Amino acid sequence: MALDIIGAGLGRTGTDSMREALTVLGFGPCHHMHEIRDNPEKAKPWHEHLCGGAKLDLDLLFDGYRSQVDWPGAHFWRESAERYPDAKVILSMRDPGDWYESYSKTIKVFRETEMPPDAPHMRQIQEFITVFLGDRFDTKERAMAEFEAHAAEVKSAIPADRLLVHELGSGWVPLCAFLGVPVPDQPYPHTNATTAFQERNIELRK
Repeated sequence: MALDIIGAGLGRTGTDSMREALTVLGFGPCHHMHEIRDNPEKAKPWHEHLCGGAKLDLDLLFDGYRSQVDWPGAHFWRESAERYPDAKVILSMRDPGDWYESYSKTIKVFRETEMPPDAPHMRQIQEFITVFLGDRFDTKERAMAEFEAHAAEVKSAIPADRLLVHELGSGWVPLCAFLGVPVPDQPYPHTNATTAFQERNIELRK
């Protein structure tokens, strides 16, 4: 199954809400970091590539999925756009300062959390997140600059008719117009808020 939708937006830009929205619109299953978190066996191939030097195999990593959002998939937006030339690309965005505040309270904390011995796949996730993030987001100033540079790179590389820049809070209308599907008769999803992420992080340490 080739990807129909490639998510190029960084984590904490409404990616889990986008995952749910794409599922509602019929573009599921949608790959998201939660898929790896909740299915330990899915962490291994990502870890083997990012930390072990295995060849990048997008067909393996996204096997069974119609769409992809969030890290680690978003790290390979360029490779995915080349591999799946008919797929549309969605760049989820939000204010850089607001993004950093969310990132610093969630993913940054997760990277520094000591995982229990019975959750080795969570340590694998921490390891490969560290590999592809490196030190780019270690300070607020650098993180915001990297965030904006990433957006500029995606906009420059992907043709306008293939790309949707979806600002947080934009809801159904631009997304449905881009995908050519009707607007659902239900509110746009709002999932994985900062507090929900933090609560999940606490659970993982128990």
